[in-house]
Amino acid sequence: MTTNEFKHIPVLSQQVLEALQPRSGGIYVDGTVGGGGHAALVLEAGAPNAFLLGIDRDAEARAAAAAHLAPYAGRFKLLAGNYCDMADLLAEQGIEAVDGILLDIGVSSHQLDAAERGFSYMQDAALDMRMDQSCGRTAAELVNEASGEELKEILYRYGEEKWAARIVQMILEARARQPITRTGELVDIIKKAIPKGAREKDQHPAKRSFQAIRIAVNDELGALERGLEAAIGLLRPGGVLGVISFHSLEDRIVKEVFRLHSRDCICPPGLPVCQCGHKADVKLLNKKPLVASPEELAINPRSRSANFRAVRKL
Repeated sequence: MTTNEFKHIPVLSQQVLEALQPRSGGIYVDGTVGGGGHAALVLEAGAPNAFLLGIDRDAEARAAAAAHLAPYAGRFKLLAGNYCDMADLLAEQGIEAVDGILLDIGVSSHQLDAAERGFSYMQDAALDMRMDQSCGRTAAELVNEASGEELKEILYRYGEEKWAARIVQMILEARARQPITRTGELVDIIKKAIPKGAREKDQHPAKRSFQAIRIAVNDELGALERGLEAAIGLLRPGGVLGVISFHSLEDRIVKEVFRLHSRDCICPPGLPVCQCGHKADVKLLNKKPLVASPEELAINPRSRSANFRAVRKL
């Protein structure tokens, strides 16, 4: 891959900049730097001296971001790792607090479009799906080695796939004959499992299952919960955390974490006196998620499912 092939159209750019309000001299974190699209906008808005740390576990993403951010040399640093470990990653750089953090959750357009990464149900490739290809089990290993119960739980929980039981049964039958190693093989199994008359209009029958397996392979929801807590802890007073999510499971986690951190008392209802002693440490900047404008949708159809929530540290 050349860095020019890693294309990233940053979604909800206006909403992100209005929330973060980058300023010269501020320190910012893009915890999912991808191709560097949002990072470049933050550095441009924070000219001349805003500094940004970009985190990504995908080596291809970091290479692309380095090329994209070359005009801002000296004002950014790219770190290899998972954003859920950002506190440790920043501590290694001698940074204990920052002015703003952005998390753009999920798989990037490049990862979906690059057939060899194994994320896409539209192109046949090795069944991989790892965001960090240097470690962890592949989607093929998960599909071939996990128990039927584990696979059903993954498809139900992360894909909300109502045909999970039929899909898993056919996966078990297929892998008993020979290992499932290609995305195309898995797509064919899923198509056979879901009756044609039951397939959702305008949605590929494998979409939910591929989403679920990808989330499980990369522990995306666990990383999100840990990353949100780490990010809130790193913000200095007045600092902003903004999160872009792309499906309801992610948005639900962001909404709940933000809700708990923005409340003074989180005791169960009915107690006459607060016993938890919890104090709000953030303020919600928007109670409902911000979404793409019609103009942005026309330019970038993939922004259709994007939701943006933000909080300010008290």
